[in-house]
Amino acid sequence: MKKNTLAILGLIALSVAGGPGAPAAATFRQEQARFPRVRAARDTAQPRLESLFRQAGLSYPPGEIFLRVFKLEGELELWARNDGRAPFVQVKTYPVCASSGTVGPKRREGDLQVPEGFYQVSGFNPWSRFHLSLRVDYPNASDRILGEGPRLGGDIFIHGSCVTIGCVPLGDGPIAEIYLAAVDARDAGQARIPVHIFPCRLDGDWLKLERESWRRPGLMAFWRNLKEGFDIFEKTRKLPGISCSRTGAYVFSEK
Repeated sequence: MKKNTLAILGLIALSVAGGPGAPAAATFRQEQARFPRVRAARDTAQPRLESLFRQAGLSYPPGEIFLRVFKLEGELELWARNDGRAPFVQVKTYPVCASSGTVGPKRREGDLQVPEGFYQVSGFNPWSRFHLSLRVDYPNASDRILGEGPRLGGDIFIHGSCVTIGCVPLGDGPIAEIYLAAVDARDAGQARIPVHIFPCRLDGDWLKLERESWRRPGLMAFWRNLKEGFDIFEKTRKLPGISCSRTGAYVFSEK
């Protein structure tokens, strides 16, 4: 997405109440409720979310959520859990309604690529030009090591509408559900909402990606590294610990 002047309200530093009788600080959910689109999502998206969570055997609001994106399949998955020690449960799969670039990570500004790797939601935008949006914290530590050139780009969002340059658009109805679930998980205490972005599902016939890698040396090694994290979650339905080596490779540990 091109640089813009949108304010990101995701991790607002709320003022601390001072002294006896002072009003309590607003919760994150209350702060977000000041915005018309978030209030509209409460009316339209929350009943759908509550039904989806019941069908998945979960209560709403969630204790934690996790977002997983597959570029070739054009899908975003919403996972959640109520107990921080329990496995995650898949709640819904949303179609991604537009794309730019191709498989492979984002390595510089203007390459049109959707990033690939292990990220987090770094901001909430309730007045986005694309209805509602969640900012992804690209570039991460790995991207800063492996990026090409001094300008790596940024402003990567999961958002509404169905146009994109390097983002993940879902349409206005689906982003209302995802945004609201993220607000409520944040309000419940989840400071870090993971977003894992893969070139495709790294199981079955994922080696078909080799046909896409011949022009870019090192791409298969990068994808094999992503697959390590993918496999841990597939096996345990729990998120791995993730760090970054000096070479830019992700390092994983099972929790």
